[in-house]
Amino acid sequence: MNLNDLLPSGGIEALASQLGVPPEQARRGAEALLPSVLAGMGDNAAGLDAHVDALGGAGLAHNVMGSEPTEIARGNQLLGGIFGSKNVSRQVAGHAAQSSGLDPALLNQMLPILAMLVAGHMAGRSGGQQGGLGGILGTVLGGLGGTGFGGTRPNGDVAGGGLGDMLGSILGGRQ
Repeated sequence: MNLNDLLPSGGIEALASQLGVPPEQARRGAEALLPSVLAGMGDNAAGLDAHVDALGGAGLAHNVMGSEPTEIARGNQLLGGIFGSKNVSRQVAGHAAQSSGLDPALLNQMLPILAMLVAGHMAGRSGGQQGGLGGILGTVLGGLGGTGFGGTRPNGDVAGGGLGDMLGSILGGRQ
């Protein structure tokens, strides 16, 4: 699965611009964070459509890509539905920092914006199809199986394997 399939055209550049980093840093961060973001979305697929729609659907990606300031609060709400707590988001960013060599603080800033780009892009791609976001997500995650992004999961395993254990002990311990 190509990173460009998961983000809207120009998404990496928009992410880089918002964070004030070179596009290559934004790409490395996105590649390190995406397996956990996608797995979290998959673990919460049952309510994902309604959650993403309530936050703006395809408008989430448009908000990041547009000229108006990005509403980071919507990204943080999205992450709350994906990971359940800020602590998990911090752990995901910390783990991604280890695999990418980027500063965890930068990855913490990147996470809500990236989640908005991915969820908004997939919502736009689903276009009202039966199965909606869950169907698109299943296709995306199936495409990641075995190839991944070369990153690692928070539990230390190589990314790209089964959805259920993608976040390992981090989400496994969530109540």
